[in-house]
Amino acid sequence: MGRHITLGNPPIEVELRQSARARRLSLRVSRLDGRASLTMPKFASDKQAMAFLQERENWLRKHVENVVPAALPVIGSVVPFGGQDVPIVGGAVKRAVLRDGAIVVPADGKATATKIKAFFKLAARDALAQASDRYAAEVGRSYSRMSLRDTRSRWGSCSHEGVLMYSWRLIMAPPDVLDYVAAHEVSHLVEMNHSPAFWDVVEGLMQDYSVHRRWLRQEGAKLHQVRFED
Repeated sequence: MGRHITLGNPPIEVELRQSARARRLSLRVSRLDGRASLTMPKFASDKQAMAFLQERENWLRKHVENVVPAALPVIGSVVPFGGQDVPIVGGAVKRAVLRDGAIVVPADGKATATKIKAFFKLAARDALAQASDRYAAEVGRSYSRMSLRDTRSRWGSCSHEGVLMYSWRLIMAPPDVLDYVAAHEVSHLVEMNHSPAFWDVVEGLMQDYSVHRRWLRQEGAKLHQVRFED
């Protein structure tokens, strides 16, 4: 368990994390849950930490207040799918399905979020496999396999063995954004770096990729604010 320090009134709890690699005090607020953490060099004291936090209290409160609480999909609410807020309705189904512009789930409301998650993962696998196959054919390369995870630090990756990994939450983003991530990772089959040559490959696959890259930077955190654990 990490140590915590309480700041101001109403109080804000800040986790203190000492790091041998840290060279300065660094304050962060999670965009997912609003938790604040202060990374400290080994030589820094709690007194220095408190002084640092007091100087930045206004900044800290502003960022904590701006975090949108995680939402659990339930019947009667909406959930992002394909870049649109899609309503969730109850119906005579056994699993979540997309029907007439709505996500239909069993009317009893049991495990609704879990059923929607399963539907999203299947839809994401289909969409990402199609995009990956299309772009791999365009660059004349092949990948060994594809996997889906719920990663928070990255939307996709490509290993030296040609394994493509994607976040299944991309199915909640606009389709062109999902396609951009597929184009990005497939481009690593050609250039395993982020050199100018790599971005040339990406641009060859998607000329307006910068628009979709910007969307992820500005809006991507919202996709992680949907909670799927009932």
